[in-house]
Amino acid sequence: MAKFELKLPKMGESVAEATVTNWLKKVGDKIEQDEAVLEIATDKVDSEVPSEVSGTLVEILFNVDDVVQVGQTIAIIETEGGALAAAPVAEVKTEATPVAEVTKAVEAAKETVAAPDFSNSDKFYSPLVKNIAKEEGISIAELDGINGTGKDGRVTKEDILGYIKTRGSQTSVQSQSSVASTQSVVETKTTSNVKPETTSVPTSVNGEDEIVEMDRMRKLISKYMVESKQTSAHVQSFIEVDVTNIVKWRDKVKNAFEKREGEKLTFTPIFMEVVAKALKDFPGMNIQVDGEYIIKKKNINLGMAAALPNGNLIVPVIKNADQLNLVGMAKQVNDLANRARTGKLKPDDTQGGTYTVTNVGTFGSVFGTPIINQPQVGILALGAIRKVPAVIETPEGDFIGIRQKMFLSHSYDHRVVDGALGGSFVKRVADYLEAWDINREV
Repeated sequence: MAKFELKLPKMGESVAEATVTNWLKKVGDKIEQDEAVLEIATDKVDSEVPSEVSGTLVEILFNVDDVVQVGQTIAIIETEGGALAAAPVAEVKTEATPVAEVTKAVEAAKETVAAPDFSNSDKFYSPLVKNIAKEEGISIAELDGINGTGKDGRVTKEDILGYIKTRGSQTSVQSQSSVASTQSVVETKTTSNVKPETTSVPTSVNGEDEIVEMDRMRKLISKYMVESKQTSAHVQSFIEVDVTNIVKWRDKVKNAFEKREGEKLTFTPIFMEVVAKALKDFPGMNIQVDGEYIIKKKNINLGMAAALPNGNLIVPVIKNADQLNLVGMAKQVNDLANRARTGKLKPDDTQGGTYTVTNVGTFGSVFGTPIINQPQVGILALGAIRKVPAVIETPEGDFIGIRQKMFLSHSYDHRVVDGALGGSFVKRVADYLEAWDINREV
């Protein structure tokens, strides 16, 4: 009867840990190979952890909201039939993290401790609850008197620890120093997993307003945005760009492009190609700040801010963007955008960005003042493309015509990027866009 240790897999070069957000399986469930067992989250991306084997889930070692290091065992799967008893193990899963360590310490003390006998009780108690009761000298009568908040009124770990806290005194049935030492270990293991008391949710004064707690990602976004404003000296440069040639060119080639490549040709890969080209011209924008040091990044990795269906924001990264042609760029943009919308991004997909582009024009905004994605030093906002009357200069004279125009809004870190560099960079982007070859082959 073999047991397989399910470990937190490596999720990218720069990802060392993740938070357990949801268990998709419970103890006793059958699991197929490659079937998702739990959901995890890094600081930016939610992912699923699949099983490498088929079998039965017999032990869960971490609770929801626990932080797990890459390579740590998070669950035990029995691969040759014969699962543990479903009811007591399931209870352990919901109440302890990690159960194995607590149980081991208790078992070591069993031989020297005269523990109460709970076999006469009509109620079900999980192994962990029994162990805690034994270590604390809680009698069967006391245990039966605790109001359980678990399923079917079961006493949970939090229930018994709460009872111990308000008990007034903890009567120990252990007197030997070795047993006392073991008790200290057990108490540390169990109480370290007790979640802190949460503040009550504020209620509406007038009974009409709805109060909703931020989800995990919104809390992270809020934290990152405030930290960025507190870290970088934000300054902006704006420039209006005539993109008439790009609009006409795309209209001309997009159908043939989609038929040939199986990919839609949006404006985003066009802008990304141009930004990557400008970053090669101005490497001073492709840097990061670490304290009082400037890190000149060798690779150009473009972050692409994308809105999620739930209203949150994520920034997948196009690695080595300057090495991609337009076809490759379109495929990368579409792949990352699709996986962002469907929640299938991998943690490494959001790591390593050196500069970020955000398209505020998607929502009809003419321009915006984006916040820098730390530790980068610049971010470019693309405004909506609009038909506007414009002065057109010709050898025969000037006249008014309808042109397709947009605003570029460049936010940069004035600690290390002066106005000359920040302004020159966005002007170079505009020059490349306006010089677009309407006869370009793709």
